[in-house]
Amino acid sequence: MGDIRSAYGAASLPILATRLADDKVCEPEFGISIVIPCLNERDSLPHCIAQASRAIKSVADLFGLVGEIVVADNGSTDGSQAIAENLGARVVAVTRRGYGAALIAGCEAARGQYLLMGDADGSYDFTEGVAMIERLLDGADLCIGSRFEGGIAPGAMPWKNRYIGNPALTGTLNLLFGTKIGDAHCGLRAISKDAFQKCGLTSTGMEFASEMIIKASLKRLRIDQTPATLSPDLRNREPHLRPWRDGWRHLRYLLMLRPTRVFGLPALFALIIGTMLLLASSAQYFIPGSFPQIGSYWTLLGSTLVASGHMAFIMTLIGCLCGIHAGYQPSRLFKRLIPRFTNLEGMLLVGLGLVVIGLIILIAVAVGWVQRNFQMTNSILPPAFGALAITLGLQTALGGFALAIVGGNEAHFFGDLLRGVAKSEQDDHDVVA
Repeated sequence: MGDIRSAYGAASLPILATRLADDKVCEPEFGISIVIPCLNERDSLPHCIAQASRAIKSVADLFGLVGEIVVADNGSTDGSQAIAENLGARVVAVTRRGYGAALIAGCEAARGQYLLMGDADGSYDFTEGVAMIERLLDGADLCIGSRFEGGIAPGAMPWKNRYIGNPALTGTLNLLFGTKIGDAHCGLRAISKDAFQKCGLTSTGMEFASEMIIKASLKRLRIDQTPATLSPDLRNREPHLRPWRDGWRHLRYLLMLRPTRVFGLPALFALIIGTMLLLASSAQYFIPGSFPQIGSYWTLLGSTLVASGHMAFIMTLIGCLCGIHAGYQPSRLFKRLIPRFTNLEGMLLVGLGLVVIGLIILIAVAVGWVQRNFQMTNSILPPAFGALAITLGLQTALGGFALAIVGGNEAHFFGDLLRGVAKSEQDDHDVVA
């Protein structure tokens, strides 16, 4: 931490700049910026700014970092801006509405190397953020508060949020992304400015809290936790949070950033079950009595499941490709296998081959129908296989074009990833040699 102290000088009292502007991303001028999103918070804002000032003084005394307070105002009509300015905070006007939009704009305008953020309703103690800054100084990229470890005062959190919503969403996040977060939606958190910029956060609503953790995890950033207390807020109005609406926005965001779970698992399930049904139907067709009889219904169901699973698999590839272009690293297995077998020409050839096979089967079915004097066939399996082959062929070919478009109009849409794998293998070979 010596380089940071030398860069910002010895411990001193907090410096609180005042300005109303649409600030852009700035070079760090302070050690720490405390960012407070605000929308009509005149009752609680003085309390929050006073706490933030004490937190900055503690950081200055302990770590020698000078700080600022940034109030990201989201269009307050109760005079919150003037209150913040009079108390020495720098006010940043944010025209785009939403909790996440306010925090993103405030963090972008912040001039500190480390960012500490907390709500303006008085429910969080900003002085508890000092421990978070210490974690950042020790190498963490992001530090999240845990209200379940720090304590939740009576009346501070509705029971459905405390016992249902928060545990369910936090558990889902941990399950999907392999994190070990105890409280994914704590509003008191700290992040380095560098990590904030790496994450490229975009959510405008309450799902911003989940997005920060998800993208930090996908970027392989170090995430720490510290206890945080939650007190009843100081406002005389209803909170901005809408539990059901915001809960759904959190959940859908979790799913959107995990295509291997949203598309991949259903694809695997559909392909396995569909293939089993078609194999059973084929066994009954070619060797009657060798397998419990599979009727037309199960044959059609198996064909539908295979086609649906195949499409879901292509959607998985598209989702993963989008993630790669956003800077998220896929799994090691994905990097080793998928790029080697997926390119536009290959998928077009496979698709064409399947269509030709399907047409041959359907032509044979039509010839047999004519030879039977246009009588109905005994089994639906041959036409089902023919139609399935054509469907899979068209989906493969069109999916190849979709991947090429998403991949930046490149025929080898996973080319960069494949080259990265080849380079890694060469480096490993050089080390062994």
